[in-house]
Amino acid sequence: MLGEDALAVEIAQMRDLMERDWRTLDIEQDLGLGMMLWLAHFFPDEPWAEAQTRRSLRTLETMWVDPPGYFSRAPWLGDTKFAFTNYGVSLGLQAAGIWPGRIDRLNAFFEDWRSGDEYDREAITWVMACTSHLPGAFLARGGEGSIESDEPRERSSAGPVVDGSASRREGRG
Repeated sequence: MLGEDALAVEIAQMRDLMERDWRTLDIEQDLGLGMMLWLAHFFPDEPWAEAQTRRSLRTLETMWVDPPGYFSRAPWLGDTKFAFTNYGVSLGLQAAGIWPGRIDRLNAFFEDWRSGDEYDREAITWVMACTSHLPGAFLARGGEGSIESDEPRERSSAGPVVDGSASRREGRG
């Protein structure tokens, strides 16, 4: 129902936007970075996706607060954090197939942390928590494979991300 044909206009608009702006686009907000990683994983061989993935990861690296284990809202807002936006970063990282330890840490941190504001009750927080814990339907590879190390994976023309252990299990490596 929501296949490529049904979304052809929206896909064309997104393609035009990315082709026009990807070279200068510099995202500095946690949710935007996570969603860029997620979007880019659908187009692993596109120059914009490769460049934006590198930029997003470089920026996220500066936003990681350890301990206790979360991504700040922006590089200059180290103490500002939102559960639902961190869950969006988690989805992006899982789509890119990297930093599983950080994904585990942020999921564990936000299990007990509460902001004390409306986001503790807002559905978006809980919906995004579900996508962080159960991302399969949102991933190009349908949730197959596993994330086993904090090292970046190699991209492959056969799919969005190559995980050596998954390749060995499937007889490809």
